[in-house]
Amino acid sequence: MSAPTYTRPPQPTRGGVDIRLPWWALALPVLAFVALLLLILNPADAHAAAEQPAISHLLERLEQLTAR
Repeated sequence: MSAPTYTRPPQPTRGGVDIRLPWWALALPVLAFVALLLLILNPADAHAAAEQPAISHLLERLEQLTAR
């Protein structure tokens, strides 16, 4: 004796895609952007990087390349 199987009727598709993201999917990129922005804008970090000759040379080269 077999048991009857029930199948759902097909649901009509909507015009758009319904995707719900978790809250951290937006919060993590915003947090990373703010952290990087603060690192760039903090002049104390730039002064510490200028004391190291290899890093200062690299920063000068990057500045030259972006100025072109």
